[in-house]
Amino acid sequence: MPCPESPIGSANTDLSRLVASAADLCRRPLRHAVVADPEAPDLQRLDLCLRLEARTPEGERIPQEDLDLEIYRSGDALNLTLSWRDDGERPLLWHGSHPVWMEAATGQRSVCPPEGLPLEALARRLKALLQPDQG
Repeated sequence: MPCPESPIGSANTDLSRLVASAADLCRRPLRHAVVADPEAPDLQRLDLCLRLEARTPEGERIPQEDLDLEIYRSGDALNLTLSWRDDGERPLLWHGSHPVWMEAATGQRSVCPPEGLPLEALARRLKALLQPDQG
């Protein structure tokens, strides 16, 4: 079930396919399914919360590579956060005007983890696809 005011399934766009395709491209060779996250905190505050479920090219689930994606507006700006779903030890990525890695537990800035560059690419691609007129 989509988050409130979610465009998933609307006649105008198929956001779930768009997000899955972007994740497949940026996190090769993984394949992704996109699921609206009914357990996301503060659903009223977020524009959209999704879970990206990862699989091998053969279709085997890899839950440790699942991601949580939050897409929300702050004023006119589109912001994203990406985090590994079940690993609070890995940093999370906030992407507004630029990428910022943060420790999940403290919110302190951190360095990009070795597996973080594909997430930065995914965030840039999603922002470009979702807000193409913002250069």
